[in-house]
Amino acid sequence: MGSLDKDNQDICPICLDPLKEAVSTDCRHLFCHMCLTQHMDKASVSGILSCPVCRKPCSEGVLGDNYICHTHQKRVRRFCEASGHLLCEECLQSPEHQSHTELSIENAISHYKERLNRRSRKLRKDLGNLQQLKAQEKKMLQALQVDCECHRLRTDLQNQDQSKEQLKALPWHWLDQEDLPEEVAKIFSFSEAVTQLSILVSGLERMAKDLDASTLKDASDLLDRSAPQKLEGLLSRVSPAGPKLS
Repeated sequence: MGSLDKDNQDICPICLDPLKEAVSTDCRHLFCHMCLTQHMDKASVSGILSCPVCRKPCSEGVLGDNYICHTHQKRVRRFCEASGHLLCEECLQSPEHQSHTELSIENAISHYKERLNRRSRKLRKDLGNLQQLKAQEKKMLQALQVDCECHRLRTDLQNQDQSKEQLKALPWHWLDQEDLPEEVAKIFSFSEAVTQLSILVSGLERMAKDLDASTLKDASDLLDRSAPQKLEGLLSRVSPAGPKLS
C-alpha cells in the first residue's frame, strides 16, 4: 500500500472513504479511528503493531488517551455497562467485572447509537404531540379571554341600563376572570415541557452523531435520564391524558 499523497489526505487508505474521527500514526499517516482500531486488533495477535501504509512501528497510544486504560496503560477493549467504564484486558480479569456484561468497543458504540436514535425518534414524536396540545390550549385561552371581555362589556351595559337588543348582540356564554390564571398556568406548563423535551431530543441526536468510546458512559447516563419512567412526572404536570412516553 503506497503512502498518502497530498490529494488523498481526506481519504482513509483502509476503507477508501472520507476520514471519520481521523487519527494520525507516529509516521503521520491518517486513518479513520475505527479502521485503525480494527487493524490494531488484528495486528495485536502477532504482537507487531505497524502502520498499514508504510509498515513502520506504531503504538496503541496513537488511538488517543480516551482509548488507553489509565490504570494499566493498555488499550481498552471492552465497555462495562454496569460500571460505565472502559476496560483493558487486565481490567477484565478483576473479580468486580466477572459478573458484568461487557461489550466490545465497536459493538457498544453501535448498540448505544441505535438506542439513542430510537429514543430520540420516540421523544420527537412526543414533542410534536405536546406542541399540538399547547397550540390547542392557546386557542382555548384566547377564547376564554374573548368570553371574559364579553362578560365585562355585558356587565357595563347592564349597569348602564342598555336595551335588550344591545345585550342580545353579545355572546351569552361567559367565564369568570378567576378561571383564567389556571389556564395561563397550563400554558406555562406546556411551554416548560416542550423546552425540556426539546433539550433532551437535541442531546440524544447530538450524542448519537458524535458517539465514540470516550462518550459511551455519557450516552448511558443520557438514556437513563430520558427513560419513560423518568419523564412521567413531566407529562403528568401538563395533562393527565397527555401523550404516553415509551
